[in-house]
Amino acid sequence: METPAHHILVCASFRVTGTPQGACHKKQSTSLLQYLEEGLQERGLTDVMISTTGCLKVCDRGPAMIVYPEGHWYGKLTEDAIDTILDALAEGKTADEFILH
Repeated sequence: METPAHHILVCASFRVTGTPQGACHKKQSTSLLQYLEEGLQERGLTDVMISTTGCLKVCDRGPAMIVYPEGHWYGKLTEDAIDTILDALAEGKTADEFILH
């Protein structure tokens, strides 16, 4: 297996007990996964892997995701935000308006 150019980690809010407790899951972060997959395909970004994670502990700013190797943390995800983030990724840029500080 080749190493992907990018790895996107999407918060699914799961904690040690296995129960989704954070805000990302409650804000439908996992339902955005399909939209994210389709967006990657539409842009020809075939060398990107997507994974869900446990709680990223940024509940007040979720749904959240991290893009590696850049290490960019993005929050307040919506379909429009994902479009902006993926457009920036395709151009080798950062979607600054969604970066978590």
